[in-house]
Amino acid sequence: MAKLASANRETKTRSAINQLRNTGQVPAVVYGYQVENTAVAVDEVEFIKVIREVGRNGVIDLELGGKPTKVMVTDYQFDSLKNQITHIDFVAINMKTEVTVDVTIELTGEAKGADEGGIVEQPIFEVEVTATPDNIPESLELDVTELEIGDTLYVSDISITGNFTIENEEDEALVTVVPPQKEEEPEDEEEGEEGEEGEESAEGEESADAPEESEEE
Repeated sequence: MAKLASANRETKTRSAINQLRNTGQVPAVVYGYQVENTAVAVDEVEFIKVIREVGRNGVIDLELGGKPTKVMVTDYQFDSLKNQITHIDFVAINMKTEVTVDVTIELTGEAKGADEGGIVEQPIFEVEVTATPDNIPESLELDVTELEIGDTLYVSDISITGNFTIENEEDEALVTVVPPQKEEEPEDEEEGEEGEEGEESAEGEESADAPEESEEE
């Protein structure tokens, strides 16, 4: 299990927090099972390493008050302009108690319908999974290889190989292959042709209405 050090932080003023971030530390809060709300700070680089190792729903041994506390990340905020993690929420957990989290759906294979011009659409990218922390899958794979145009895979098509429960409705569509969209002919050309016909008709009417010039004797 991945380990992550933390340090208690007493000051919570904006200037103190900004100074903390400028030194490569991320302000965080820990709460949950047998833990009072505690303000801490963790090293940003080490946190990123740990998340890459255990995954978004992985369990972390967070050093808290000199002893390891099993936690999960419930949320973290990221400043895209500064390319910096600005805050983290850790929840202390009981390894024997089930939790419900979002797990990513990963599509594998190339749909047959895509080779025929179909478009693979995935309306849902995550499903809710309930399990004890050590049984939460990092992701769920869904093979789309056999999908033809018009075919759909549902929550019920996910192969459950672990000790967890998917909370979504079984008939909820996860991926479908839709027919290619037909290109509509531009209307500008038709309008142009109609305009030209209208102009020709108008010219013809003008010619018909124009008085005939009499020949001079």
